[in-house]
Amino acid sequence: MSDISFVRTEMLPEQEPPASTVGAIGWARENLFSNWFNSLLTVISIYFIYMVLKGALPWMLSPTWNGTSLAHCREILTEAGRVTDHGVSGACWGVINERWQQLLFGFYPNGSEPGTTDLRWRPVLAFLLMGVALAPVLFADKVPSKLLYFSAAYPFIFPWLLWGGTIWGPLSAALGFVIGYFVYRFVSSAFSGLIGIILGVVCAVVWWLVLSSLFVGAMNSILPIGIEAVESRKFGGFMLSITIGVVAIACSLPLGIVLALGRQSDLMIVKFLCVGFIEFIRGVPLITLLFVASTLLNIFMPPGTNFDIILRVLIMVTLFAAAYMAEVIRGGLAALPKGQYEGADSLGLNYWQAQRLIIMPQALKISIPGIVSTFIGVFKDTVLVSIIGLLDPLGLSNAIRADANWNGIVWEIYGFIGLLFFIFCFSMSRYSMYLERKLQTGHR
Repeated sequence: MSDISFVRTEMLPEQEPPASTVGAIGWARENLFSNWFNSLLTVISIYFIYMVLKGALPWMLSPTWNGTSLAHCREILTEAGRVTDHGVSGACWGVINERWQQLLFGFYPNGSEPGTTDLRWRPVLAFLLMGVALAPVLFADKVPSKLLYFSAAYPFIFPWLLWGGTIWGPLSAALGFVIGYFVYRFVSSAFSGLIGIILGVVCAVVWWLVLSSLFVGAMNSILPIGIEAVESRKFGGFMLSITIGVVAIACSLPLGIVLALGRQSDLMIVKFLCVGFIEFIRGVPLITLLFVASTLLNIFMPPGTNFDIILRVLIMVTLFAAAYMAEVIRGGLAALPKGQYEGADSLGLNYWQAQRLIIMPQALKISIPGIVSTFIGVFKDTVLVSIIGLLDPLGLSNAIRADANWNGIVWEIYGFIGLLFFIFCFSMSRYSMYLERKLQTGHR
C-alpha cells in the first residue's frame, strides 16, 4: 500500500482580516462591548450622554449672538418660539459677542478712549512669539536648533512687549545674566566651581539692584528707544492668567530641580534650608501667599518702593509651584535604582556631570506625569488672583454681570471661561502623553 502525501509548493495569498476585528467595529468590540458588563455600561453611558445632549444642545444652539442685553436676548428667543412653561429657553450669547475681547485682554488699551491707540497687537504678538520660542524646547527634533537663541532671548522680549517702556530695561536685565556668567567662568577657572557660582550670583544681583537703574537712565538719556508703557492695573482676562501661568511654569521647574537636589544634599545647611522652604510653602494655602504678596510684602520693603503687584504675584505663585515641583522631582530621583548612581561613579563623573548626563534626565522622564499635573494645577490656580483685586477672567465675569444689561447672566460667561481653560489644560495633558510615548525606551 503506497503512502501518497501532498505538500503545497506555493504560498497562499494574504487575506483580509475579519471585518468584525478591524476598523470601527473591531475597536468597538474590543473597547465597548468586550463582555456583557462592559456592554451594559456602554449602553447606560450612551443613554446618559444622549439625555445630557438632548437638554444642552437646544439651549446652546440659541439665535442670540447679536443680543445687546439679557432683555433683548429674551425677546429674540420669544420671537423664535423658544417659550416653555418656565419662560424662554436658550443661551444669551450676546454677552460673549460683546465682551469676548474684554475677557481675553482685560482693560488693555484698545483705542476706544480719546487720545489712545489700540495696543492689543502687543500681547497677541507676544503670545505668538511664545509659540516660536517654545518650539525648540517642546519639539527639539522637529525644528531648527538655532531657534534656541531666540528662546533664550524671549524671556526679555515678553515683558517688554506687554508692559512697554524703554528697551534698555530688558537689555539691562539680560546684561546681569551675562555678567554673572563671565564672572562664574573666570572664577571657576582660577579657583573652584562653587566659588564661581556664588560670586557670579552675587555680581548679577548687585548689578540688578544697584547698577541697573543707573545704566538704564544713562542709556535712555543718550538713546531713548521704547514703546508706550502700559500700567499693570490694565492687565486682565486670559492675558493675565496666561502671563502668570507661563512665568510660574517656566521658572518653577528649574527652581524645583534645585530644591530637590538641595533636599538630598549632604550639606546640612543647604538641606535644612530647602526642607524648611518646601515644607513651609506646602503647608500654607496659595491664597494666603497671595494676600501676603498684595498687602504685607510692601511693609518689608524700603519706604517709597514701587513693587508692581503683578510682579509680586508672579514671585509668590512661582515659589508655590516650585515647592510642589521639588517634591515631584524628588519622587523621580527616589525611583531611580542605586545602580544608576554607581554607574555614574564608575565612569568617573563628578556630581554635576552625573546629574546632568545620567540622573536628572531619567528622573525628569519618570516625573513627567507629576510635572505636567503640577503645571495644570498652577495654571488653574491663577483664578485665585481675583480675590486680591486682579481682574482675571473670573474677576472680569463679576464686573460684566454687574452691568445692568447683563445682570443675571451666569452659565454663558462661566461656560466660555471654562472652555478656554479646558483647551489650555487639555493641550498640556496631550503633550505630556506625546512626550511619554516619545521617551519610551523600555519594552511593553
